[in-house]
Amino acid sequence: MKKVLLLSAMMLTAAVGLAKDIKTVVVTTDPQMHCDNCVNKIQGNLRFEKGVKQIQCDIPTQRVTITYDADKTKPETLIKSFEKFGYKAKEVKKEPKKEK
Repeated sequence: MKKVLLLSAMMLTAAVGLAKDIKTVVVTTDPQMHCDNCVNKIQGNLRFEKGVKQIQCDIPTQRVTITYDADKTKPETLIKSFEKFGYKAKEVKKEPKKEK
C-alpha cells in the first residue's frame, strides 16, 4: 500500500512540474540585426534571463522570437532586458489575417 501511495505522489508531482505555461513573444530591435555577431549578442545575453526557453533570430525579417515560461517572466520584462546590452526592443503584434 505504501508503494502505491508513494508512486501516486511521485506521478502527481511530475504532472504538476510538466504543466508549465509556455508562451511566445516576437520583437524587432533597434538597432537592427545585420550579421551573426548581432544574433550572437542577442542570444548570448537573453539566454540568462529568467524563464527563457528558446531564442530564434531571423535577420531577413528583423524579428526575434522568444519562447518563455509565463510563470517565471513577462513579455515586458524580456523587452526591457534588451536595454542591458544596447538594444531597444518593440513587440510585433500579430497582423489579422486578410480574407480573399
